[in-house]
Amino acid sequence: MNVQIQTVHFDADQKLLEHVQKRLDKLKTFHDKITGVEVYLRLENLSQKVRDKVAEIKVSVPKRSLFAKHESKGFEESFDQAYDSLVAQIKKSKEKMFA
Repeated sequence: MNVQIQTVHFDADQKLLEHVQKRLDKLKTFHDKITGVEVYLRLENLSQKVRDKVAEIKVSVPKRSLFAKHESKGFEESFDQAYDSLVAQIKKSKEKMFA
């Protein structure tokens, strides 16, 4: 499984990167044929005052790609919400495969 983590408009600290990597390692338990994962963490400016933290995750499995995006006031929260959404998509996709 090829994992790419990109940060846009900021430099991520080691704690955040470890949190993301730890959660991504668990994806293998939901689907054993994941070929790649792309994570984008970025700051989004709205009206030049509020800076929301946006997490986007794209997971590639044979014959399809799954995508989730979430934004909140913290990167961990944004990533965890997007991750939970992706896990649900993976489970649903796997059910359809075997149905």
